[in-house]
Amino acid sequence: MKKIYFVGIGGIGMSALAQYFRDQGAEVTGSDRETGPVTELLEKNGMQVVIGQKKENVPSDVEIIVYSDAVSEENPERARARELGIHQKSYFEMLGKVSDDKKTIAVAGTHGKTTTTGMLAKILHDAGASPTAVVGSIVKDFGSNYLHGDSDIFVVEACEYKDHLLELSPQVLVITNLEWDHTDWFPSLSALQETFRKAIRRVPEDGVIVTNPNDKNIAPLLVSAKAKVVDYMKEPALKLRLLGEFNVNNARAAAAAARAVLPTISDSVIAESLASFEGTWRRFEYKGKTKNGADVYDDYAHHPTAVRETLKALRQKTKNKIIVAFHPHLYSRTRDLLNEFSTAFCDADRVLIAPIYAAREVDDGSISSEILASRIRATGTEAVALDFDAIETEFTKAESVDTIMTMGAGDIYKVADQLVLK
Repeated sequence: MKKIYFVGIGGIGMSALAQYFRDQGAEVTGSDRETGPVTELLEKNGMQVVIGQKKENVPSDVEIIVYSDAVSEENPERARARELGIHQKSYFEMLGKVSDDKKTIAVAGTHGKTTTTGMLAKILHDAGASPTAVVGSIVKDFGSNYLHGDSDIFVVEACEYKDHLLELSPQVLVITNLEWDHTDWFPSLSALQETFRKAIRRVPEDGVIVTNPNDKNIAPLLVSAKAKVVDYMKEPALKLRLLGEFNVNNARAAAAAARAVLPTISDSVIAESLASFEGTWRRFEYKGKTKNGADVYDDYAHHPTAVRETLKALRQKTKNKIIVAFHPHLYSRTRDLLNEFSTAFCDADRVLIAPIYAAREVDDGSISSEILASRIRATGTEAVALDFDAIETEFTKAESVDTIMTMGAGDIYKVADQLVLK
């Protein structure tokens, strides 16, 4: 393919795929609704990004349109592509096509897949295996969410939402863990498990499934496996720069997957690579200090377990006050996991709940940030619902010994960025 246009090129997966095709010699252009760290990264790398999505943006001579999952069929650029007879593929359809003839290692699971994917890519890179990698965040070690490789090894972060995981045909499937999530697509944990059961069946006999076979939500699915199952929990707990027991387990999964790909890899290469891993954007990321001297962190956590474990790790780092701004992601997730969210903030001293990030959903009035704040207060943790401006104002009052964390899958990170700029 010579000319490709990406609708929603600023998406974290979309931008990585755009960089891959540019590496392959294609002329890549695209659009997004607004600028951000990812669009800036693309422009820095010489790619043209149009802000604002209009019919006239689409070149008439592009061979294919790749669109983000967040882009509807009614999008004016997709409508223009139909008028011009330009073939369209979703991000995950294209990712499946790209990876089909490669030795694909897919990293899936409810929590930790971004960090695990980044760790695995770095281990293989440091071992000289020259992998290509598509990661769901900017990996600090690479300065990108994409890693160029010259071998047939293709490391990709996989997502179960809308069964996208099933677009891939991995030789190695990593399942970090499994909990009910994406409740707007999966009506129950069992529905989510069925998608993973299908993914497990797809791994060939000469392939490998890397997981924790003692995880109660994963164990029943492994009876469907044709491939060898490797228990990543048998890997040693290695020294990391990153905090939290969850990151120790992410490292275990990455190490076990690296051994599955490169059976002769040494323990020392794995240990040294993981010890120097710097982490990824928006995963327990230290941003700096406020004008008053309070430490500021940002994290992508948007599921109750991720919130709980991240704050547990932060609490181990400080005995002083922790103030958290949480940006709930989706009405459905907030409503369906409300009980779990209400107890997830026990390690915080004060919680500021931003308005729910609607993304692809419409507010039906059944849930709100005020309801979540009330439920958190009922557990004994101080909580209040505020808009972004009020949250930023509250944060400016934090004292030098306090710790601030912005949290969520929306754009709450912008508040953290503003705090350390002032």
